Amino acid sequence: MTARVRSRVDRWFARRPALALAALLPVGAVTPFLPVEVGVAAFALGTLVVGMAHGAIDHLVPLRAAGVSARRSFAAVGGVYAVLGGAVVVGFALAPAAAFVGFVALTWLHWGQGDVATLALAGVDHLPATVERGLAAVVRGGLPMAVPLLAHPDEYRLVAEWTVGLFLAESAASAAVDPIFSPAVRTATAGVMIGATLASTGAGYVRVRAGADRRGWLRDAAEVALLWAWFLLAAPVFAIGVYFALWHSLRHVGRLVLLDPTAASAVEAGDLRGALSRFARDAAPLTLGGFLVVAAVGLAVPRGPAPAAGAVAPGDAPA
Repeated sequence: MTARVRSRVDRWFARRPALALAALLPVGAVTPFLPVEVGVAAFALGTLVVGMAHGAIDHLVPLRAAGVSARRSFAAVGGVYAVLGGAVVVGFALAPAAAFVGFVALTWLHWGQGDVATLALAGVDHLPATVERGLAAVVRGGLPMAVPLLAHPDEYRLVAEWTVGLFLAESAASAAVDPIFSPAVRTATAGVMIGATLASTGAGYVRVRAGADRRGWLRDAAEVALLWAWFLLAAPVFAIGVYFALWHSLRHVGRLVLLDPTAASAVEAGDLRGALSRFARDAAPLTLGGFLVVAAVGLAVPRGPAPAAGAVAPGDAPA
């Protein structure tokens, strides 16, 4: 893999989407005043366009990165996904509120790791130690998962109650998520995020003073500042939907493109369309399968116990 290929992938799948997100800041700033359905539509569109496909060739990663057999590659990735997916399903069935927190934590870890991998691809050298990369992952993963809890707790709670309410009665779901939105939890979350951001940025600056490349550190700091602004300003569902498609998914696709010799050759030739076509071909079967699974789960998930006879549903009470 040449430096030119890495640079083009970074430009096409990371830097330009970051500029696009910056351009969307004014749009994001007005979304808290719009119906939540606007955010849901943005999330659904992003998932349809790129979100569902971005992980659809993960089963090929060991095959292409480590040279293991196709059977072992499929089995390894499929096994991990089956265990995690099964744990999520069982968790929501047994303890929905705890499972919601666990799902947020897992996403925090996954998205943080993805951003750190993108920084490594870009060649930044101010994160040489494991602890520094781990701190950067805490910051990067926490921005989409934790900052909306601080800036827009009402909509965040709406999502939590809706998710948990798939498995519990509405009143029980509301009570179950109460601890997540307590002042103590939100204060602790703010402390973790602000402290981790300052520590990560400060540690990077110390590395720059010791000889690390300033441009990589400035890029890291600028992206963190952009994501802070995005998740502070934009309504949570809209913000995460746009981030998932425009930021996380595209960066993931870029890293996968590098592992495919045919797609990487297209990048070398400056053929973005060819690289994306190759990815789309590989991703199509499991993307379609993913949509079918989501549809099946949506049909199978319980909607909580029916209200007792004579009970007044929320929103039905007279004003």
